Amino acid sequence: MTAFSPSILLVRRAAAGLALAGLVSAPLAAQGYAYARSMNNDPNQCAAGKGPAVRVTVNGLKSSAGNLFVRAYPANSRDWLESKRYVIRVDAKPQAGSMTVCVPLPAAGDYAIAVHHDVNGNRKSDLSDGAGMSNNPGIRKILGLVPRPPSVDKVRFNAGEGVTRMTINMQYM
Repeated sequence: MTAFSPSILLVRRAAAGLALAGLVSAPLAAQGYAYARSMNNDPNQCAAGKGPAVRVTVNGLKSSAGNLFVRAYPANSRDWLESKRYVIRVDAKPQAGSMTVCVPLPAAGDYAIAVHHDVNGNRKSDLSDGAGMSNNPGIRKILGLVPRPPSVDKVRFNAGEGVTRMTINMQYM
């Protein structure tokens, strides 16, 4: 029979605690999620009994030109609005005024959504493009010109196991 000193037990408990903390705060890739998945808008993913998903009503689209991209990010500052750090991007043909986009999610949890209306279809952000985000925060401007995005804390929301509904209002320069 092996005897353990109290200090060895404390070290083992601390190591186990750190390992558990790493699992809790691990990035999505380590939790089994893939980054940068994309799909076309499929309203059936938000039908009754489906989920987890977010049914996003996008209001205030100024035209039907270009492309609409709706990205769901993990709700952390490490991933928020970083290139290819979204869990899903849903592509849709914009409809002037209002339209609905279904965003399927890999699991229930905290997310942040960004909507980009690429008006000229060049797949880049331009001054003519529109943007909107979950919780509809105001987008601050530096010197009145360059948009400054809100922190992830202002756009975070919880998606349950079913279909979560939200409305995002577009903002243009």
